[in-house]
Amino acid sequence: MKRRPDSRPMKALPILETKRTALENCVFCPKLCRSACPVSNAEPRETLTPWGKMSMAYFAAHGDVPAETSYARTAWACTGCYGCRELCDHRNDVTSALYLARSAWQARGTAPEQAARTLAQQGGREAETRAAIARLAEDAGARSDARVGLLVGCTYSRKAPDVAREAVEVAKALAGEDVALIDACCGLPLLMAGDAPGFERRAVAMAERLRGFERVAVVDAGCAAALRLHYRAVHVELEKPVSLLVEWAAREAARFARLDARSGREVREAVRWHDPCQLGRGLGIYEAPRTVLTRILGEAPAEFDARRERATCAGGGGLLPVTMPEQARTIAEARLEEHARAGGGRVVTGCASSLHALRRASGAGHARASAVEDIVTWMARSLRAARTGPAA
Repeated sequence: MKRRPDSRPMKALPILETKRTALENCVFCPKLCRSACPVSNAEPRETLTPWGKMSMAYFAAHGDVPAETSYARTAWACTGCYGCRELCDHRNDVTSALYLARSAWQARGTAPEQAARTLAQQGGREAETRAAIARLAEDAGARSDARVGLLVGCTYSRKAPDVAREAVEVAKALAGEDVALIDACCGLPLLMAGDAPGFERRAVAMAERLRGFERVAVVDAGCAAALRLHYRAVHVELEKPVSLLVEWAAREAARFARLDARSGREVREAVRWHDPCQLGRGLGIYEAPRTVLTRILGEAPAEFDARRERATCAGGGGLLPVTMPEQARTIAEARLEEHARAGGGRVVTGCASSLHALRRASGAGHARASAVEDIVTWMARSLRAARTGPAA
């Protein structure tokens, strides 16, 4: 006999009532998407499959499981990669439901210690980001009154300053003028940690901060997903659309020089593109980075077997490196092992979380990647070659 969905109101976690359909789609599903979850692949437990995580949130909302951290923890066992959605007949949005469940558990005081600590330390991280952006603006000679705003992102600014500097270089070249660096946080760490009200406040503040620019470009795919997707979920609309820097570059692809023997820089090894989850499945951007790399390389970049909509996650998103660091590392190592099996070479990505996760895994020596780089680095090299001849 087919079981019918529970019609009881979700009194225990009422915030999840808005996600009832998504939760029920998962709870009463035959679990065909289980193979798509990088977390349950890294740690094979039924409770970590998309079905298990959504079921736990569903039962908790109805009060069928106690409000304890052991049950709450499963909501944070998600990178927000949207991989399960690609195999779902309903295209169920597991990510947003679990993010809301995190907020519900956080409000009950039962969030994992690592998530609670992330919220407690958010102010300090934002101060570090503002300081990093201030140094970057001073080094680049950026003007605060420029018409074009550039949102580099917290992770690039703090953990990949080399890429952040190159992003400013690329943006200034594409704009043909100076750019202003935006030092505000998009709020995504708050959403991932479980502070939905705090995220909404950041969204409102960011919308106001961007209002004065004629054009806004975003470097990090995670930040762009926050502005384009998650802001809409809390009913915050930006006055003007924002572009990813890689989208802008693709529209201006003719300006990039080819980096090969004729330009003085021969690319002797494979350059393999990794589709970041937020850029690809999140924002639906697959062609822009390939257009840019094809122009720069003189040929299409090498590909992973698992690519585009079916690309394997790098394990850097959803706060997983904080709440489940071993599993996050396992996910990144698996992606690099896939790269090694395909012939190795360089991995190029376009997301701060993916870059950081893959660089750490590569540095640990578990996989033989000669380099993990950001597409921004390749764009900067190419534009230098276009200006001065052979690339440095």
